[in-house]
Amino acid sequence: MSESILLNIENGVATITLNRPKVFNSFNGEMAHAMQDALDTCARDKAVRAVVIIGEGKAFCAGQDLAEVSGPANPGFQSILADHYNPIVRKIREMEKPVVAAVNGVAAGAGANIALCCDIVVAAESASFIQAFSKIGLIPDSGGTYVLPRLIGFQKASALMMLGEKVSASDAEKMGMLYKVFSDETFAQEVNTLALTLAQMPTYGLALTKKALSLSMTNNFEQQLSLEESLQIKAGRSADYSEGVTAFMEKRKPNFQGK
Repeated sequence: MSESILLNIENGVATITLNRPKVFNSFNGEMAHAMQDALDTCARDKAVRAVVIIGEGKAFCAGQDLAEVSGPANPGFQSILADHYNPIVRKIREMEKPVVAAVNGVAAGAGANIALCCDIVVAAESASFIQAFSKIGLIPDSGGTYVLPRLIGFQKASALMMLGEKVSASDAEKMGMLYKVFSDETFAQEVNTLALTLAQMPTYGLALTKKALSLSMTNNFEQQLSLEESLQIKAGRSADYSEGVTAFMEKRKPNFQGK
């Protein structure tokens, strides 16, 4: 594993730490590929029940490392998107496990949009989000033009993307961009509690819920009803469902296995 991406697995929770704090955890090619490897490991490892993505130091992620694109080894935007960012957001959305973005500081550009494509986004009160692309003449990428309008509405997303205004964590919560804001002092503990809660839940059912939500973005109502029916049948055949019902009848805490 690369030093730019740290992976720790404990108690069913995989924590992926973006680890280039001197450049606010901005991505270069090496880090992007290491991130993909970490996500692949999380997807494969049956011991992993939930995933947390967080930044080291003061920032979550400042997006693309501009030193890479302005240097002689500039890979070009086609490679940056096709080989770096698009695979990352695809792997997050396709992973059959809940993924939490723990936004501990500024999340800018691709860093913001990678966070927003996660299943649950929480932030420290000092964190902020910025669609920084317009500041240098680019368009939002990493799924931002797809996800953000669906989170906060077309008009608000359009303004934030064109004006490149910084949004505080509290304002992001109010507009529906994220789930919850925690104080800086309790942030680490709150994230840990949330991740452990997810890891102990019936994660097979959570994976099916994630699939239903993803497909709801493009399905019509009748298609979504059919999808719910097929996924509910799968959920009803799972060991977790059987355990959940048995535990309820026996008035005890269920022991879910994610199967």
